[in-house]
Amino acid sequence: MAKEKDSELMIVSAELVRNKIYVIRGQRVMLDSDLAQIYGYETRHFNEQVKRNRDRFEGEDFIFRLSSSELANLKSQFATSSSGWGGRRNLP
Repeated sequence: MAKEKDSELMIVSAELVRNKIYVIRGQRVMLDSDLAQIYGYETRHFNEQVKRNRDRFEGEDFIFRLSSSELANLKSQFATSSSGWGGRRNLP
């Protein structure tokens, strides 16, 4: 997979993408922070764009927010920052 940002072509490996896919509620999903990283944006900017273009992301099978317990179950699979200074303020 290749992406272009600021006239620069960047290659994203299939292995990187595969490692960012989780199974939640019986669906294969990627976290907002992982998608933002792949596309070269900060997570908050990525989420702002999703909110502004909500009509492009119709249906619960395409976009949903994790519950606290789902996030707790994922924490063992990846490192997350604390909810204090510099950490996430919202569920992925």
